[in-house]
Amino acid sequence: MTEALMNQAAETSTDATQVPSRPENSQLSPAEVEAAVYEIADRSREAARSMSRANRALKDKGLRAIGSALLERKADILAANAKDVEAGRANGTSAALLDRLTLNDARIESLAGALENLAGLPDPVGNVVRGQTLPNGLRLRQVNVPMGVVAAIYEARPNVTVDIAGLALKSGNAVILRGGTAAAATNEALIRVLREALAAVGLPADAVQTVDQYGREGANVLLRARGRVDVLIPRGGRELIQTVVNNSSVPVIETGEGNVHIFVDESASEDMAVEILLNAKTQRPSVCNTVETLLVHSGSTVLPAVAAALSKAGVRLHADARIRAALPADVETVPATDEDWATEYMDLDLAVAMVDSLDDAVKHIRTWTSGHTEAILTNDLANAERFIAEIDSAAVIVNASTRFTDGGELGLGAEVGISTQKLHARGPMGLTELTTTKWIVQGEGQVRG
Repeated sequence: MTEALMNQAAETSTDATQVPSRPENSQLSPAEVEAAVYEIADRSREAARSMSRANRALKDKGLRAIGSALLERKADILAANAKDVEAGRANGTSAALLDRLTLNDARIESLAGALENLAGLPDPVGNVVRGQTLPNGLRLRQVNVPMGVVAAIYEARPNVTVDIAGLALKSGNAVILRGGTAAAATNEALIRVLREALAAVGLPADAVQTVDQYGREGANVLLRARGRVDVLIPRGGRELIQTVVNNSSVPVIETGEGNVHIFVDESASEDMAVEILLNAKTQRPSVCNTVETLLVHSGSTVLPAVAAALSKAGVRLHADARIRAALPADVETVPATDEDWATEYMDLDLAVAMVDSLDDAVKHIRTWTSGHTEAILTNDLANAERFIAEIDSAAVIVNASTRFTDGGELGLGAEVGISTQKLHARGPMGLTELTTTKWIVQGEGQVRG
């Protein structure tokens, strides 16, 4: 072990809540980084054993302690965040990513509120999924149990640091975080608060750890930590997610990008369409449940009002030829291409196409969807039911904004991410999605014949 690593280990043993920084003026070899990250993972596994035995009262006490500490240390957190945001601006980071990166009073208060909500939710650990007594007298129960060590790799989203940690703790897990260089100062401040709050209530500080200090190589080691890490969750853009999926030997729950569609059918009312489209596109355009493509039935009369409202709100419309021909000259558009139908803008841009039927809308969505969220605006019950039946995405919404595809909005307290895969977890991932199951078989001497 190098002197830098020895010093870091000594500091960690002196103060169990300290967040280690990357050793300065030293270049760690890949083998040294691997050893350091594996040591973090091993401490996480020990912490996970303690968390699996913690009762609900203690876990909820920890969540509330973290929420209070976030509010008490708000000034420190915002000062660290300001450094990250300033660096992002200097590096030419887009407005959408800067919005994700930025914390303010309201967002920190929202994080604390989400932790309070989590504390009020039932503990998933020990929940009986199913059970029965067999004819031979064996008593069976399938129960939810913690995953163990959950790792998360994400980028420029400091709110995710708190959300994932809170969900992992409530569900009895330990978590290892890799939040990326763009939010390095903010995440260091947040993780320090988390660890100190846990230690203060008697929970292991190592239930929340980070490998940010080891940079990209630390993240790569996490991908190879099979047996030390039980599940890995990537959250971010397509490139990050696919890198994790294609290179990880640790089981991955894939969270997907949000190429989200809204179809306005012939029967939809103008007032509802305008209000929902404005909310779905402009409330917070940098997030994955923001609408990216609008499909309008050729028989609908709402297009001029919807387009005018969106344009007034600063939305740039990437429209096909039929949409452009149907709009007044004072509504500015740019010609849409196939690239637009495939794009998750995460900004004030919207692809718009005209379709002649529900079948055409479903065909378009099936061609271009990322499997995240699709919505229909309609007053026709039969069309709503067909849309629900024929669209295969993690969330299907009728007559409401796509912004509701969110763990907090759906009563899950918070979310680790929105899974677009079909195995184990799909849609917003809350507490139950961070558990697995265990079969408990109780007998009185039975043997198999």
